[in-house]
Amino acid sequence: QTQLVESGGGLVQVGGSLRLSCAASERTFSDIAMGWFRQAPGKEREFVAAISWSGDKTRYADSVKGRFTISRDNAKNTVYLHMNSLKTEDPAVYYCAADAWIATARTLGEMPVNELDCWGQGTQVTVSP
Repeated sequence: QTQLVESGGGLVQVGGSLRLSCAASERTFSDIAMGWFRQAPGKEREFVAAISWSGDKTRYADSVKGRFTISRDNAKNTVYLHMNSLKTEDPAVYYCAADAWIATARTLGEMPVNELDCWGQGTQVTVSP
């Protein structure tokens, strides 16, 4: 099974930027869609962004459209989340996720989070006022 390892979280001021990375262990990474999700304290895990297996299609939650960009480098088995204009509502643990049977960003974004079969351990993003 593919293992996912996130990195790049940290503390940033409101309006600042961070880039999260998610490295996958398997070569089959390039065949599947990848996504980012987040979970704030006391809240349910929610969809943030997804990218198709080829990288040509993306999907975003309304709350991050225009501020976050998801990208991938299949040669490096890595997916990124570029976060700009961070707000006080963005702090959460950010998770990378995938499913062995999903290749499109749309499908990954519409799947119930508890049905995705591969998750990273998460990386904390904190935004200071």
